[in-house]
Amino acid sequence: MLGLKEKTTYGLGAVGKDMVYMLSASYILYYFQDILGVSAAAMGVILLVARIFDAFNDPIMGVIVAKTKTRWGKFRPWLFIGTLTNAVMLFLMFAAPPRLDAGGLVAYAAVTYIVWGVTYTMMDIPYWSMIPAFTNGGKEREGLTTLARSCAGVGSAFISIFTMILVPILGKLGGKVPEDLAGRYPGNQWIELNGFKFFVLGVAVLFVVFTVIMCFTIKEKSSVDMKTAKISEMFKALVRNDQAMCVVITIVVINVALYITSTLVIYFFKYDLGGTEWNQGYSLFNMVGGGAQILSMMLLYPLLRNVLKLNNIKIFYVSVSMSVIGYVALLIMASIGVNSVVPFLIPGVLVMASAGVNNVIITVFLANTVDYGDLKNHRRDESVIFSMQTFVVKLASGISAFVASIALSVLHLNNIGEGVASDAAIDFSLAVPASSKIGLRMVMTVIPIIVLLIGVIIFKSKFILTDKKVEEISAELKKRNESEASE
Repeated sequence: MLGLKEKTTYGLGAVGKDMVYMLSASYILYYFQDILGVSAAAMGVILLVARIFDAFNDPIMGVIVAKTKTRWGKFRPWLFIGTLTNAVMLFLMFAAPPRLDAGGLVAYAAVTYIVWGVTYTMMDIPYWSMIPAFTNGGKEREGLTTLARSCAGVGSAFISIFTMILVPILGKLGGKVPEDLAGRYPGNQWIELNGFKFFVLGVAVLFVVFTVIMCFTIKEKSSVDMKTAKISEMFKALVRNDQAMCVVITIVVINVALYITSTLVIYFFKYDLGGTEWNQGYSLFNMVGGGAQILSMMLLYPLLRNVLKLNNIKIFYVSVSMSVIGYVALLIMASIGVNSVVPFLIPGVLVMASAGVNNVIITVFLANTVDYGDLKNHRRDESVIFSMQTFVVKLASGISAFVASIALSVLHLNNIGEGVASDAAIDFSLAVPASSKIGLRMVMTVIPIIVLLIGVIIFKSKFILTDKKVEEISAELKKRNESEASE
Protein backbone atom coordinates (compact mmCIF):
# COMPACT_ATOMS: atom_id res chain seq x y z
CA MET A 1 0.00 0.00 0.00
CA LEU A 2 1.12 3.54 -0.70
CA GLY A 3 2.49 5.52 2.22
CA LEU A 4 1.71 9.12 3.11
CA LYS A 5 5.06 10.26 1.69
CA GLU A 6 4.35 8.77 -1.75
CA LYS A 7 0.83 10.17 -1.86
CA THR A 8 2.02 13.61 -0.76
CA THR A 9 4.84 13.84 -3.30
CA TYR A 10 2.64 12.62 -6.14
CA GLY A 11 0.12 15.32 -5.23
CA LEU A 12 2.97 17.83 -5.08
CA GLY A 13 3.82 16.92 -8.66
CA ALA A 14 0.24 17.73 -9.68
CA VAL A 15 0.44 21.12 -7.96
CA GLY A 16 3.54 22.09 -9.96
CA LYS A 17 2.21 20.66 -13.21
CA ASP A 18 -1.04 22.58 -13.12
CA MET A 19 0.60 25.78 -11.93
CA VAL A 20 2.53 25.69 -15.18
CA TYR A 21 -0.47 24.78 -17.34
CA MET A 22 -2.74 27.44 -15.81
CA LEU A 23 -0.05 30.10 -16.22
CA SER A 24 0.22 29.36 -19.92
CA ALA A 25 -3.49 28.86 -20.54
CA SER A 26 -4.60 32.02 -18.72
CA TYR A 27 -1.89 34.56 -19.45
CA ILE A 28 -0.05 33.79 -22.69
CA LEU A 29 -2.52 35.82 -24.78
CA TYR A 30 -2.49 38.71 -22.31
CA TYR A 31 1.33 38.72 -22.14
CA PHE A 32 2.00 38.83 -25.87
CA GLN A 33 -1.06 40.78 -26.99
CA ASP A 34 -1.62 43.34 -24.23
CA ILE A 35 1.91 43.85 -22.90
CA LEU A 36 4.14 43.26 -25.93
CA GLY A 37 1.64 44.49 -28.50
CA VAL A 38 1.59 41.40 -30.73
CA SER A 39 -1.38 41.31 -33.09
CA ALA A 40 -4.35 39.66 -31.37
CA ALA A 41 -5.31 37.93 -34.62
CA ALA A 42 -1.79 36.49 -34.98
CA MET A 43 -1.90 35.18 -31.41
CA GLY A 44 -5.29 33.59 -32.07
CA VAL A 45 -3.91 31.69 -35.04
CA ILE A 46 -0.84 30.57 -33.05
CA LEU A 47 -2.93 29.29 -30.14
CA LEU A 48 -5.35 27.45 -32.41
CA VAL A 49 -2.62 25.85 -34.56
CA ALA A 50 -0.80 24.70 -31.43
CA ARG A 51 -3.90 22.89 -30.20
CA ILE A 52 -4.42 21.20 -33.58
CA PHE A 53 -0.78 20.13 -33.48
CA ASP A 54 -1.50 18.47 -30.11
CA ALA A 55 -3.87 16.11 -31.90
CA PHE A 56 -0.81 14.50 -33.48
CA ASN A 57 1.71 15.19 -30.73
CA ASP A 58 -0.18 13.54 -27.84
CA PRO A 59 -0.60 10.06 -29.42
CA ILE A 60 3.00 10.06 -30.70
CA MET A 61 4.36 10.88 -27.25
CA GLY A 62 2.16 8.16 -25.79
CA VAL A 63 3.72 5.59 -28.11
CA ILE A 64 7.25 6.77 -27.27
CA VAL A 65 6.62 6.51 -23.53
CA ALA A 66 5.00 3.09 -23.92
CA LYS A 67 8.07 1.72 -25.72
CA THR A 68 10.61 3.19 -23.28
CA LYS A 69 12.61 0.74 -21.14
CA THR A 70 15.30 1.98 -18.73
CA ARG A 71 16.68 1.02 -15.34
CA TRP A 72 14.59 3.88 -13.89
CA GLY A 73 11.37 2.64 -15.53
CA LYS A 74 9.49 3.92 -18.56
CA PHE A 75 7.71 6.88 -16.97
CA ARG A 76 10.11 8.70 -14.64
CA PRO A 77 12.83 9.45 -17.23
CA TRP A 78 10.34 11.24 -19.48
CA LEU A 79 8.69 12.92 -16.51
CA PHE A 80 12.06 14.28 -15.40
CA ILE A 81 13.24 15.31 -18.89
CA GLY A 82 9.86 16.78 -19.80
CA THR A 83 9.71 18.84 -16.62
CA LEU A 84 13.19 20.33 -17.06
CA THR A 85 12.66 21.25 -20.71
CA ASN A 86 9.14 22.52 -20.07
CA ALA A 87 10.30 24.74 -17.21
CA VAL A 88 12.98 26.24 -19.47
CA MET A 89 10.47 26.81 -22.28
CA LEU A 90 7.97 28.33 -19.87
CA PHE A 91 10.54 30.89 -18.74
CA LEU A 92 11.65 31.66 -22.30
CA MET A 93 8.01 32.05 -23.36
CA PHE A 94 7.46 34.77 -20.74
CA ALA A 95 10.88 36.36 -21.21
CA ALA A 96 10.54 37.61 -24.77
CA PRO A 97 13.32 40.02 -25.85
CA PRO A 98 11.61 43.43 -25.66
CA ARG A 99 13.62 44.83 -28.57
CA LEU A 100 12.27 42.36 -31.15
CA ASP A 101 10.17 43.93 -33.88
CA ALA A 102 6.56 42.92 -34.55
CA GLY A 103 7.43 40.06 -36.88
CA GLY A 104 10.13 38.81 -34.53
CA LEU A 105 7.71 38.73 -31.59
CA VAL A 106 5.15 36.76 -33.60
CA ALA A 107 7.81 34.20 -34.57
CA TYR A 108 9.10 34.07 -30.99
CA ALA A 109 5.60 33.51 -29.61
CA ALA A 110 4.86 30.77 -32.15
CA VAL A 111 8.08 28.84 -31.59
CA THR A 112 8.17 29.05 -27.81
CA TYR A 113 4.46 28.26 -27.36
CA ILE A 114 4.46 25.24 -29.67
CA VAL A 115 7.69 23.84 -28.20
CA TRP A 116 6.31 24.49 -24.70
CA GLY A 117 3.26 22.40 -25.65
CA VAL A 118 5.46 19.54 -26.89
CA THR A 119 7.51 19.48 -23.68
CA TYR A 120 4.37 19.72 -21.53
CA THR A 121 2.96 16.63 -23.24
CA MET A 122 6.33 14.96 -22.66
CA MET A 123 5.75 15.11 -18.89
CA ASP A 124 1.96 15.15 -18.67
CA ILE A 125 1.37 11.77 -20.36
CA PRO A 126 3.82 9.82 -18.16
CA TYR A 127 2.54 11.60 -15.05
CA TRP A 128 -0.98 10.20 -15.40
CA SER A 129 0.06 6.97 -17.11
CA MET A 130 2.45 5.93 -14.34
CA ILE A 131 -0.28 5.47 -11.70
CA PRO A 132 -0.74 1.73 -12.43
CA ALA A 133 3.03 1.25 -12.09
CA PHE A 134 3.11 2.04 -8.37
CA THR A 135 -0.43 1.34 -7.14
CA ASN A 136 -2.29 -1.88 -6.50
CA GLY A 137 -5.52 -0.88 -8.22
CA GLY A 138 -9.02 -0.58 -6.76
CA LYS A 139 -9.61 2.02 -4.07
CA GLU A 140 -5.90 2.82 -3.76
CA ARG A 141 -5.67 3.80 -7.41
CA GLU A 142 -8.96 5.71 -7.40
CA GLY A 143 -7.97 7.53 -4.22
CA LEU A 144 -4.61 8.60 -5.63
CA THR A 145 -6.22 9.84 -8.83
CA THR A 146 -8.73 11.88 -6.83
CA LEU A 147 -5.94 13.30 -4.66
CA ALA A 148 -3.94 14.28 -7.74
CA ARG A 149 -6.95 16.00 -9.33
CA SER A 150 -7.55 17.95 -6.10
CA CYS A 151 -3.88 18.97 -5.87
CA ALA A 152 -4.01 20.06 -9.51
CA GLY A 153 -6.88 22.34 -8.54
CA VAL A 154 -4.69 23.84 -5.81
CA GLY A 155 -1.97 24.59 -8.34
CA SER A 156 -4.45 26.22 -10.71
CA ALA A 157 -5.99 28.25 -7.89
CA PHE A 158 -2.57 29.56 -6.82
CA ILE A 159 -1.92 30.95 -10.30
CA SER A 160 -5.42 32.42 -10.61
CA ILE A 161 -5.23 34.15 -7.24
CA PHE A 162 -1.66 35.42 -7.01
CA THR A 163 -0.40 36.12 -10.54
CA MET A 164 -1.79 39.62 -10.99
CA ILE A 165 -1.04 40.49 -7.37
CA LEU A 166 2.64 39.52 -7.52
CA VAL A 167 3.44 40.58 -11.10
CA PRO A 168 3.21 44.35 -10.38
CA ILE A 169 5.29 43.92 -7.20
CA LEU A 170 8.02 41.81 -8.82
CA GLY A 171 8.02 43.99 -11.93
CA LYS A 172 9.57 46.87 -10.02
CA LEU A 173 12.70 44.74 -9.56
CA GLY A 174 13.44 45.26 -13.26
CA GLY A 175 14.16 48.94 -12.79
CA LYS A 176 13.06 51.77 -15.05
CA VAL A 177 12.42 51.29 -18.73
CA PRO A 178 15.52 52.00 -20.92
CA GLU A 179 15.37 55.24 -22.84
CA ASP A 180 15.31 53.52 -26.23
CA LEU A 181 12.24 51.49 -25.16
CA ALA A 182 10.37 54.21 -23.28
CA GLY A 183 8.17 55.06 -26.24
CA ARG A 184 7.43 51.41 -26.99
CA TYR A 185 6.48 50.27 -23.49
CA PRO A 186 4.66 53.20 -21.88
CA GLY A 187 2.58 53.11 -18.73
CA ASN A 188 2.81 49.98 -16.63
CA GLN A 189 3.74 47.72 -19.54
CA TRP A 190 7.44 47.65 -18.61
CA ILE A 191 6.58 46.72 -15.01
CA GLU A 192 4.29 43.90 -16.14
CA LEU A 193 6.86 42.71 -18.67
CA ASN A 194 9.48 42.28 -15.97
CA GLY A 195 6.95 41.10 -13.40
CA PHE A 196 5.88 38.15 -15.53
CA LYS A 197 9.51 37.19 -16.16
CA PHE A 198 10.37 37.04 -12.46
CA PHE A 199 7.07 35.41 -11.44
CA VAL A 200 7.34 32.72 -14.12
CA LEU A 201 10.94 32.04 -13.10
CA GLY A 202 9.75 31.33 -9.56
CA VAL A 203 6.96 29.04 -10.80
CA ALA A 204 9.37 27.18 -13.10
CA VAL A 205 11.80 26.55 -10.23
CA LEU A 206 9.01 25.25 -7.98
CA PHE A 207 7.80 23.03 -10.81
CA VAL A 208 11.21 21.40 -11.18
CA VAL A 209 11.71 21.02 -7.43
CA PHE A 210 8.30 19.40 -6.94
CA THR A 211 8.85 16.95 -9.81
CA VAL A 212 12.36 16.01 -8.68
CA ILE A 213 11.08 15.27 -5.18
CA MET A 214 8.33 13.12 -6.67
CA CYS A 215 10.67 11.22 -9.00
CA PHE A 216 13.05 10.35 -6.15
CA THR A 217 10.22 9.35 -3.81
CA ILE A 218 8.02 7.22 -6.04
CA LYS A 219 9.30 3.89 -7.31
CA GLU A 220 7.79 2.03 -10.25
CA LYS A 221 6.93 -1.33 -8.69
CA SER A 222 6.00 -3.18 -11.84
CA SER A 223 6.20 -3.14 -15.60
CA VAL A 224 2.90 -1.90 -16.92
CA ASP A 225 1.58 -2.16 -20.46
CA MET A 226 0.53 1.32 -21.49
CA LYS A 227 -2.30 1.43 -24.01
CA THR A 228 -2.09 4.28 -26.49
CA ALA A 229 -4.65 5.41 -29.01
CA LYS A 230 -3.91 6.38 -32.59
CA ILE A 231 -5.77 9.30 -34.12
CA SER A 232 -7.52 6.95 -36.55
CA GLU A 233 -8.69 4.79 -33.63
CA MET A 234 -10.12 7.84 -31.86
CA PHE A 235 -12.27 8.85 -34.80
CA LYS A 236 -13.30 5.27 -35.58
CA ALA A 237 -14.47 4.90 -31.99
CA LEU A 238 -16.59 8.04 -32.31
CA VAL A 239 -18.09 6.99 -35.64
CA ARG A 240 -19.04 3.61 -34.18
CA ASN A 241 -20.47 5.15 -31.00
CA ASP A 242 -22.99 7.93 -31.61
CA GLN A 243 -23.39 8.59 -27.89
CA ALA A 244 -19.66 9.11 -27.43
CA MET A 245 -19.74 11.49 -30.39
CA CYS A 246 -22.57 13.44 -28.72
CA VAL A 247 -20.71 13.71 -25.42
CA VAL A 248 -17.45 14.76 -27.09
CA ILE A 249 -19.25 17.54 -29.00
CA THR A 250 -20.88 18.61 -25.74
CA ILE A 251 -17.47 18.76 -24.02
CA VAL A 252 -16.13 21.00 -26.77
CA VAL A 253 -19.15 23.30 -26.68
CA ILE A 254 -19.39 23.86 -22.92
CA ASN A 255 -15.64 24.37 -22.63
CA VAL A 256 -15.53 26.84 -25.52
CA ALA A 257 -18.18 28.89 -23.71
CA LEU A 258 -16.30 28.79 -20.41
CA TYR A 259 -12.86 29.48 -21.91
CA ILE A 260 -14.05 32.49 -23.91
CA THR A 261 -15.14 34.11 -20.66
CA SER A 262 -12.11 33.04 -18.63
CA THR A 263 -9.77 34.37 -21.35
CA LEU A 264 -11.49 37.75 -21.52
CA VAL A 265 -12.27 38.34 -17.85
CA ILE A 266 -8.85 39.92 -17.19
CA TYR A 267 -9.59 42.46 -19.94
CA PHE A 268 -13.01 43.11 -18.39
CA PHE A 269 -11.48 43.96 -15.01
CA LYS A 270 -8.68 46.03 -16.51
CA TYR A 271 -10.49 47.94 -19.25
CA ASP A 272 -14.17 47.91 -18.29
CA LEU A 273 -14.66 47.64 -14.54
CA GLY A 274 -11.38 49.49 -14.17
CA GLY A 275 -10.03 51.22 -11.09
CA THR A 276 -6.42 51.70 -10.06
CA GLU A 277 -6.48 48.39 -8.16
CA TRP A 278 -8.21 46.33 -10.83
CA ASN A 279 -5.70 43.49 -10.44
CA GLN A 280 -6.76 42.93 -6.82
CA GLY A 281 -10.41 42.73 -7.83
CA TYR A 282 -9.52 40.32 -10.60
CA SER A 283 -7.60 38.11 -8.16
CA LEU A 284 -10.51 38.12 -5.69
CA PHE A 285 -12.91 37.16 -8.48
CA ASN A 286 -10.67 34.23 -9.47
CA MET A 287 -10.24 33.10 -5.88
CA VAL A 288 -13.97 32.99 -5.17
CA GLY A 289 -14.78 31.46 -8.56
CA GLY A 290 -12.08 28.81 -8.23
CA GLY A 291 -13.31 27.90 -4.77
CA ALA A 292 -16.86 27.61 -6.09
CA GLN A 293 -15.71 25.26 -8.85
CA ILE A 294 -13.94 22.92 -6.42
CA LEU A 295 -16.77 22.95 -3.86
CA SER A 296 -19.37 22.29 -6.55
CA MET A 297 -17.61 19.04 -7.46
CA MET A 298 -17.35 18.02 -3.82
CA LEU A 299 -20.70 19.23 -2.47
CA LEU A 300 -23.13 20.58 -5.09
CA TYR A 301 -23.15 17.56 -7.38
CA PRO A 302 -23.67 15.08 -4.48
CA LEU A 303 -26.43 17.36 -3.16
CA LEU A 304 -28.28 17.39 -6.47
CA ARG A 305 -27.71 13.69 -7.10
CA ASN A 306 -28.09 12.07 -3.68
CA VAL A 307 -30.22 14.48 -1.67
CA LEU A 308 -32.51 15.99 -4.30
CA LYS A 309 -32.47 12.71 -6.28
CA LEU A 310 -32.09 14.37 -9.68
CA ASN A 311 -30.93 12.21 -12.57
CA ASN A 312 -27.71 13.16 -14.33
CA ILE A 313 -29.43 14.61 -17.39
CA LYS A 314 -31.50 16.95 -15.21
CA ILE A 315 -28.38 17.92 -13.29
CA PHE A 316 -26.72 18.80 -16.59
CA TYR A 317 -29.61 21.09 -17.53
CA VAL A 318 -29.57 22.67 -14.06
CA SER A 319 -25.85 23.27 -14.40
CA VAL A 320 -26.14 24.89 -17.83
CA SER A 321 -29.03 27.03 -16.53
CA MET A 322 -26.82 28.25 -13.67
CA SER A 323 -24.17 29.27 -16.17
CA VAL A 324 -26.65 31.12 -18.41
CA ILE A 325 -28.11 32.95 -15.39
CA GLY A 326 -24.57 33.91 -14.35
CA TYR A 327 -23.77 35.31 -17.79
CA VAL A 328 -27.02 37.29 -17.92
CA ALA A 329 -26.40 38.69 -14.42
CA LEU A 330 -22.84 39.67 -15.36
CA LEU A 331 -24.05 41.46 -18.50
CA ILE A 332 -26.80 43.32 -16.63
CA MET A 333 -24.48 44.42 -13.83
CA ALA A 334 -21.88 45.68 -16.28
CA SER A 335 -24.51 47.46 -18.40
CA ILE A 336 -26.12 49.35 -15.49
CA GLY A 337 -22.76 50.61 -14.26
CA VAL A 338 -21.99 48.43 -11.23
CA ASN A 339 -18.42 49.42 -10.35
CA SER A 340 -17.68 47.24 -7.32
CA VAL A 341 -16.17 43.77 -7.64
CA VAL A 342 -18.32 42.26 -4.87
CA PRO A 343 -21.60 42.03 -6.83
CA PHE A 344 -19.75 40.39 -9.72
CA LEU A 345 -18.76 37.54 -7.41
CA ILE A 346 -22.35 36.23 -7.67
CA PRO A 347 -22.32 35.55 -11.45
CA GLY A 348 -18.72 34.38 -11.07
CA VAL A 349 -19.80 31.74 -8.54
CA LEU A 350 -22.71 30.63 -10.75
CA VAL A 351 -20.55 30.20 -13.86
CA MET A 352 -17.66 28.46 -12.08
CA ALA A 353 -19.91 26.22 -9.96
CA SER A 354 -21.59 25.16 -13.18
CA ALA A 355 -18.16 24.34 -14.64
CA GLY A 356 -17.38 22.17 -11.62
CA VAL A 357 -20.62 20.20 -11.88
CA ASN A 358 -20.11 19.80 -15.63
CA ASN A 359 -16.67 18.29 -15.03
CA VAL A 360 -18.29 15.52 -12.99
CA ILE A 361 -21.31 15.06 -15.25
CA ILE A 362 -19.30 14.81 -18.46
CA THR A 363 -17.02 12.17 -16.95
CA VAL A 364 -20.07 10.13 -15.94
CA PHE A 365 -21.64 10.50 -19.39
CA LEU A 366 -18.40 9.50 -21.09
CA ALA A 367 -18.09 6.39 -18.91
CA ASN A 368 -21.66 5.39 -19.79
CA THR A 369 -20.90 5.62 -23.51
CA VAL A 370 -18.27 2.90 -23.06
CA ASP A 371 -20.92 0.40 -21.93
CA TYR A 372 -23.23 1.58 -24.70
CA GLY A 373 -20.52 0.94 -27.29
CA ASP A 374 -19.79 -2.47 -25.78
CA LEU A 375 -23.43 -3.51 -26.13
CA LYS A 376 -23.88 -2.02 -29.58
CA ASN A 377 -20.56 -2.90 -31.22
CA HIS A 378 -19.15 -5.62 -28.96
CA ARG A 379 -16.16 -3.33 -28.37
CA ARG A 380 -15.01 -1.55 -25.22
CA ASP A 381 -13.14 1.49 -26.55
CA GLU A 382 -12.57 2.79 -23.04
CA SER A 383 -8.97 3.93 -23.38
CA VAL A 384 -9.61 5.43 -26.81
CA ILE A 385 -12.73 7.34 -25.78
CA PHE A 386 -11.20 8.76 -22.61
CA SER A 387 -8.04 9.76 -24.45
CA MET A 388 -10.28 11.98 -26.58
CA GLN A 389 -11.27 13.99 -23.51
CA THR A 390 -7.83 15.58 -23.13
CA PHE A 391 -7.62 16.46 -26.81
CA VAL A 392 -11.09 17.99 -27.09
CA VAL A 393 -10.50 20.14 -24.00
CA LYS A 394 -7.29 21.42 -25.62
CA LEU A 395 -9.22 21.96 -28.88
CA ALA A 396 -11.85 23.97 -27.00
CA SER A 397 -9.14 26.16 -25.47
CA GLY A 398 -7.69 26.79 -28.92
CA ILE A 399 -11.06 27.70 -30.44
CA SER A 400 -11.94 30.01 -27.54
CA ALA A 401 -8.53 31.70 -27.65
CA PHE A 402 -9.00 32.31 -31.37
CA VAL A 403 -12.46 33.83 -30.81
CA ALA A 404 -11.17 35.98 -27.94
CA SER A 405 -8.20 37.14 -30.01
CA ILE A 406 -10.37 38.22 -32.92
CA ALA A 407 -12.65 40.10 -30.51
CA LEU A 408 -9.70 41.93 -28.92
CA SER A 409 -8.41 42.85 -32.37
CA VAL A 410 -11.76 44.25 -33.49
CA LEU A 411 -12.28 46.10 -30.20
CA HIS A 412 -8.71 47.51 -30.18
CA LEU A 413 -8.15 46.47 -26.58
CA ASN A 414 -4.38 46.58 -26.23
CA ASN A 415 -1.62 49.00 -25.19
CA ILE A 416 -4.13 51.20 -23.36
CA GLY A 417 -2.65 53.96 -21.19
CA GLU A 418 0.10 55.25 -23.46
CA GLY A 419 1.97 58.26 -22.18
CA VAL A 420 1.24 57.62 -18.51
CA ALA A 421 4.24 57.40 -16.20
CA SER A 422 5.15 53.81 -15.35
CA ASP A 423 4.96 54.47 -11.61
CA ALA A 424 1.52 56.08 -11.74
CA ALA A 425 -1.68 54.50 -10.49
CA ILE A 426 -3.68 54.08 -13.67
CA ASP A 427 -7.38 53.56 -14.28
CA PHE A 428 -7.15 52.04 -17.77
CA SER A 429 -10.94 52.03 -18.21
CA LEU A 430 -10.89 55.82 -18.63
CA ALA A 431 -9.00 55.44 -21.92
CA VAL A 432 -11.40 52.86 -23.41
CA PRO A 433 -14.36 54.01 -25.55
CA ALA A 434 -17.83 52.91 -24.50
CA SER A 435 -18.30 50.94 -27.73
CA SER A 436 -15.29 48.74 -26.92
CA LYS A 437 -16.59 48.08 -23.41
CA ILE A 438 -20.02 47.10 -24.74
CA GLY A 439 -18.43 44.83 -27.32
CA LEU A 440 -16.27 43.14 -24.70
CA ARG A 441 -19.29 42.47 -22.48
CA MET A 442 -21.23 40.99 -25.38
CA VAL A 443 -18.42 38.68 -26.46
CA MET A 444 -17.77 37.34 -22.95
CA THR A 445 -21.46 36.78 -22.10
CA VAL A 446 -23.79 36.65 -25.11
CA ILE A 447 -21.56 34.47 -27.30
CA PRO A 448 -21.03 31.89 -24.50
CA ILE A 449 -24.82 31.82 -23.93
CA ILE A 450 -25.43 31.16 -27.63
CA VAL A 451 -22.75 28.45 -27.67
CA LEU A 452 -24.24 26.79 -24.58
CA LEU A 453 -27.75 26.82 -26.06
CA ILE A 454 -26.44 25.21 -29.25
CA GLY A 455 -24.80 22.55 -27.11
CA VAL A 456 -28.01 21.89 -25.20
CA ILE A 457 -29.97 21.53 -28.45
CA ILE A 458 -27.44 19.01 -29.80
CA PHE A 459 -27.34 17.13 -26.51
CA LYS A 460 -31.12 17.01 -26.12
CA SER A 461 -31.66 15.76 -29.67
CA LYS A 462 -28.95 13.08 -29.66
CA PHE A 463 -28.28 11.84 -26.11
CA ILE A 464 -30.35 8.83 -25.03
CA LEU A 465 -28.41 7.42 -22.07
CA THR A 466 -30.83 8.18 -19.27
CA ASP A 467 -30.33 6.55 -15.87
CA LYS A 468 -32.94 3.95 -16.80
CA LYS A 469 -31.25 3.25 -20.15
CA VAL A 470 -27.87 2.85 -18.44
CA GLU A 471 -29.34 0.31 -16.02
CA GLU A 472 -30.86 -1.61 -18.93
CA ILE A 473 -27.52 -1.64 -20.76
CA SER A 474 -25.72 -2.87 -17.63
CA ALA A 475 -28.26 -5.66 -17.23
CA GLU A 476 -27.91 -6.66 -20.88
CA LEU A 477 -24.12 -6.71 -20.65
CA LYS A 478 -24.25 -8.81 -17.49
CA LYS A 479 -26.61 -11.27 -19.13
CA ARG A 480 -24.45 -11.47 -22.25
CA ASN A 481 -21.25 -11.97 -20.28
CA GLU A 482 -22.84 -14.73 -18.20
CA SER A 483 -24.09 -16.42 -21.35
CA GLU A 484 -20.66 -16.26 -22.99
CA ALA A 485 -18.98 -17.57 -19.84
CA SER A 486 -21.28 -20.61 -19.70
CA GLU A 487 -20.61 -21.60 -23.30
